Amino acid sequence: MRTLANKLVKKLIQKKLKISFAESCTGGMLSSIVTSISNSSKVFNLGLVTYSNKAKMDILKVPKEIIYKYGAVSNECCISMVKNLSKISKANISVSITGVAGPGGGTLSKPVGLVYIGIKMGNKISVQKCFFKNKNRVSVQKATAIKVFKTILALK
Repeated sequence: MRTLANKLVKKLIQKKLKISFAESCTGGMLSSIVTSISNSSKVFNLGLVTYSNKAKMDILKVPKEIIYKYGAVSNECCISMVKNLSKISKANISVSITGVAGPGGGTLSKPVGLVYIGIKMGNKISVQKCFFKNKNRVSVQKATAIKVFKTILALK
């Protein structure tokens, strides 16, 4: 994972891009990994851990209607998180993460391992709905971080 983060930091430095994260189920893991890389200060702009619904609403201005209607673990919440992170951070790349890391907390419609990853670059927003099979909490968090790094590295 550090190798991917290293590649990411180098790519962002080369392209003169800044990145920010709004993390829920990963609890700051992406921010921690990126900032553990030398020279990350040239690219890392902001990392927020908006774990609770209240933090999502108060800090990221996710409308309470989205939380109540769709839930915090939803495409709609993920989009709202990444849009508002982008406004707050002014980074070139904004990433939002919300999901069920487990081992508890899953439901039939939102099982453990369900994670939404939102990425905003320029005016383009994409959301990936991921199902990570390993129900171990740290495994879901690490798999999410790897998916984020690989996705951003694949962007032009």
